[in-house]
Amino acid sequence: MSYDPNKGRLLANRYELQELVGEGAMGRVYSAKDTLLGGVTVAVKFLSQTLLNQKMRDRFEREVIICALLGEKSNHIVRVIDYGDDEHNIPFYVMEFLSGESLSDIIRFEPLPLKRFLHITRQICLGLESAHEGIIFKGQLSSIIHRDIKPSNILVTSDRTLNEWVKILDFGIAKLIQSSEAQTHSFMGTLAYCSPEQMEGKELDIRSDIYSLGVMMYEMLTCEMALMPETSSFGGWYIAHHETAPKKLSPDFNLPPTLEKLVMQCLAKDPEQRPQNISQILQVLETIQPDRTQNPISIAKPKSLPCHDEICAQASWPQDKPQQEIVFPRLIPTKQTVIPTLFVMLEYQDLLKRISSTRYKHFLFLPEPHPMVLWLTVLYSRQHGPRWLPCYLDLKQPQGQQIIHALADTGSYGIVMFALGKPQKCQKILTSNIASQQCKLFKEWAKDSLSIHSNDPKTSKKTSKKRLKEEYQQLKPKIMRKLEAAPTGYPSSISGFF
Repeated sequence: MSYDPNKGRLLANRYELQELVGEGAMGRVYSAKDTLLGGVTVAVKFLSQTLLNQKMRDRFEREVIICALLGEKSNHIVRVIDYGDDEHNIPFYVMEFLSGESLSDIIRFEPLPLKRFLHITRQICLGLESAHEGIIFKGQLSSIIHRDIKPSNILVTSDRTLNEWVKILDFGIAKLIQSSEAQTHSFMGTLAYCSPEQMEGKELDIRSDIYSLGVMMYEMLTCEMALMPETSSFGGWYIAHHETAPKKLSPDFNLPPTLEKLVMQCLAKDPEQRPQNISQILQVLETIQPDRTQNPISIAKPKSLPCHDEICAQASWPQDKPQQEIVFPRLIPTKQTVIPTLFVMLEYQDLLKRISSTRYKHFLFLPEPHPMVLWLTVLYSRQHGPRWLPCYLDLKQPQGQQIIHALADTGSYGIVMFALGKPQKCQKILTSNIASQQCKLFKEWAKDSLSIHSNDPKTSKKTSKKRLKEEYQQLKPKIMRKLEAAPTGYPSSISGFF
């Protein structure tokens, strides 16, 4: 095995590169340890040195923006947590590290049972639906077309509540669709999964992804391709996608007629004959029963559920808290669980400025002399600057333990915003998602804290908080440099850079 000079290299004075885990047309992906967060594993993607021109840099930057925005919007899309250039001016970005199997490996030898197919496909659809609904980019709502939906770009990970959790990967050739911009007329994608219009280099809409999804669903159910060309050349696939009818699903698979019809509709040559959006596909999937004795399968949506927002919206400012510009953590109980939140009170005009801000978050654990966590949230915009929202969790106290466990279990938290003089009802709720690796780390912090003892708890608590405050002040200029350097139109919601 050849020597890799990148192994052990420290990137941005923070990420220690470990192993090469993937390589594609645009660059390489390494696993790395985040030394600032106690060795949490992350993934680092570099742009290939052979592509170091301005056009590819812009495309790479667009991929960062799309992934960062979508990763916060949907738990079914890989999340970006940092980006920059290395010492050789090669662009990179940092993602959550996902351990699991690609869908291509899962279906390599046998098709998926119907129940598992429904479980995985619905999560794929939820991620695609979020992308197609769009993101705010350069002040405009822009739909996103993935353009390379295929089994190898779907990762299935383990989840302690749903058993399997699905993530969509590789938005490297995704396209932002804006009314003010024309698309590039060129072919990009994977031949076997491309829509007819994609192979022609035409302008695309979300129905192109739906065609690719149809090809993939057929393969998930049968371990076969719906279309096979006479040759594997571009011309061969062009004819297959334009002229060859997809193979009918064999009765041997004993699939519900509704599902067969849905797959074939997705594979229609004419976009007008396909489902016109992902919501239509989800509606059909909800009606399909895994077997005759079971109710239709229902997969829970990501943790930032609308019903959580509705519950938080009913909150009022606690009577035991002063009505002033402060922030503090609070758990909101529901019938099934608790929702971790930050309660924030601001001047009304300042609050309005923060609604569309970039949301930055960072957690820093200090185990000794007293186990304590700095929980930092920043609301930032170029026009109005930062609003810093720090708070501290004492992990020797029951409340601190409850909050850190709730953050770990929920994988997100709400920012419940109140206006000065209007304590009866919150004015706005923002949601911030937390990477799965960070959630695992929360559990470790909580467990380790229980075994830590100090001779003078009162003094050690003050010392730990003082040190965290000092660290917070040192972080602030670094955070600002990153936020200010972010390109115009950068994500409205991103995970911590540091």
